[in-house]
Amino acid sequence: MSVIQVNGIDLYYKIQGSGENESLLLIAGFDSDSSTWAAMMRSLVQQYQVIRFDNRGIGQSSAPDSPYSIKQMAADAVALLDYLNISQVHVAGHSMGGQIAQELALAHPEKIQSLILFSSWAKGDGKFNSLIELFGDLTQKLEGALYQRVLLPWLFTDAFYSTPGIMEQLINWIEDYPFPPTPHGLYHQSRAILGSDTSDRLADIHGPTLVMVGKDDIVTPIRFSEQLAQGIPNAELVILEQGGHAFVVESADTVAKVMLDFLEKHKQGT
Repeated sequence: MSVIQVNGIDLYYKIQGSGENESLLLIAGFDSDSSTWAAMMRSLVQQYQVIRFDNRGIGQSSAPDSPYSIKQMAADAVALLDYLNISQVHVAGHSMGGQIAQELALAHPEKIQSLILFSSWAKGDGKFNSLIELFGDLTQKLEGALYQRVLLPWLFTDAFYSTPGIMEQLINWIEDYPFPPTPHGLYHQSRAILGSDTSDRLADIHGPTLVMVGKDDIVTPIRFSEQLAQGIPNAELVILEQGGHAFVVESADTVAKVMLDFLEKHKQGT
């Protein structure tokens, strides 16, 4: 297990792939740790040194019972890159991880070789904020496994649900997972989401950027990604025809292919 102490917490991370390749940092979203990317790893590690980590409040990283911010979690990611002596990196963030990736790019543009924002947003609207507030409040009301099951219909499509046996497998995995989140960790993550807004700073993100969303995403609808793509200079928008909010799990192979095609265009020397 690889853990470093940064910004007053223990931060868990994992590196796979050849160190001779360019580096790719993956940042997970709310209620998600580094295992979120597992289905994509086989494709990614063939071409990149892939760095995954658990945000504060989740997985094997510390979950202090005090307020978090998206900028703070971006600072955690930067501290990890500095510890690993990585001066430039491709960065991909999913959902809340996309918020973190935006703040990382804004604070340290010199470190960002390219940016990928999955199912993310600049500023939530009233409905979205109400939903995230509810997700945070429910952590105090529901037992852990039941809480996770309540979230699942928001994350996956009808097609995924209709695949024989898939939801049973997913629920069993959740119930057996050895590093379940703490209620207070999730609560503080939810409030960090609500406190973040990059809408008036998107024009300051100048690196190559891919914005991607699933057509059936009911948590972060297409208009959120359209706002990102319109606000970030020269950003590329891809709408996946089949995919919900958790399309990095549900449609992992398709997402990985789009991701790798984008990254190939922005390797050093190309």
